Parts: sequence; C-alpha cells; structure tokens
Amino acid sequence: MSFHEVRFPANLSFGSVGGPERRTEVVTLANGFEERNTPWEHSRRRYDAGIGMRSLDDVETLIAFFEARRGQLHAFRWKDWSDYKSGAPSADPAYTDQIIAWGDGETTAFPLIKTYRSGVHTYDRPIQKPVEGTVHIGLKGDPQIEGTHFTVDHETGIVTFSTAPETGAEVTAGYEFDVPVRFDTDSIHTSVASFRAGEAPNVPVVEVRV
Repeated sequence: MSFHEVRFPANLSFGSVGGPERRTEVVTLANGFEERNTPWEHSRRRYDAGIGMRSLDDVETLIAFFEARRGQLHAFRWKDWSDYKSGAPSADPAYTDQIIAWGDGETTAFPLIKTYRSGVHTYDRPIQKPVEGTVHIGLKGDPQIEGTHFTVDHETGIVTFSTAPETGAEVTAGYEFDVPVRFDTDSIHTSVASFRAGEAPNVPVVEVRV
C-alpha cells in the first residue's frame, strides 16, 4: 500500500465529524437470544474532511491535497482532534501515560499502544503513526533519553531500546499520534455559490490498516 508520510492540514481537520466504527455480526436465534461476533479485532475510524472548510482558500488547499494524493490512491496522516494524545486531552504527553510492555530480558523492540478502559474491560489500540518529537519513554518509572536509550520509528510506531529491558521491567510511553487514512472518494464536488451559502463539500475519509 502506498502511504505518504504527510498530514492533512490540521487546521482543516479541526471541527471535522467522525470517530470509531465497529463491525458486529448479530444472529437472532429462534428462542430470542442473540449470538454476536466480530471479524474485526480493531475499530476503523471515519471522518468528513469537508466540515472544516471555512473559506474558499481552505477549499483550494483541500483540492491541492486531494490531487497530490491522487484521490484514494495514496494514504496519509490525519489528526483526530478528539483523540490524538496518550493521556488526558488537557495534558501534555508524559512518559507515564501508557504501559506498553513488560521486559523479558531479550526483547528490545516494542510497539506503541493506547489502552482504553471502561470498568474492568480494556481495548489495546495499536499506535503506528506517532508524531515526531512527542514520544516520551519510561523504564521502571524512570524517563529515558531518545537517541541514547531508545529510538522511535515514526512510520511504524516501534520503539527500540539500545539494551533489552530486564525481565519484569515496566515499559511506559507518552505521545501524540495521527491516524493513517485515505480519501474514501475519487471525486470532490464544490460550488462557489453553495459554499458562500454555508454548504461545505462532502469529503469522506476512512482509516486504513498499515
């Protein structure tokens, strides 16, 4: 899959509408009970990039970005303003935000994850597009130094330590991240008259697996 490591203009994605989507197969039995199953381990997010258009200059920027991606052909980064940090939206990322692994004395590379909790239930979301310069890593409660103790692949979300964390050592992380997406259309319809009347173009964007 072709992926462009470029972010959709964040000022245009601000105000967009979207969020996670799940796929659940529901079978109702003869006795009224249900059997539910899902073929998806991870959710998929959808957005409308047209909602954030506020001027004709914004529309021009959108069209330029769309054309450079060749429509649906090339995927790209998207900032989901409702969920782009490892911790609380009001706080800066900290190395204590997320537990991403436990050392075993041999493994040096660990993928970034974000854990969503509700009561005793959790969901671990893979984070594959961290934002460069925002990743903070901790080991056994101590902050680590990027370039000395670890490196980050910002295209895959893999953190690699220079020395394998010892068995039982808690590996933590804090970061900002983008969502890998593509346009879910090969056409954009705009009208100067309708836009001045307050109508924004419909530009669907959908998350992709990378």
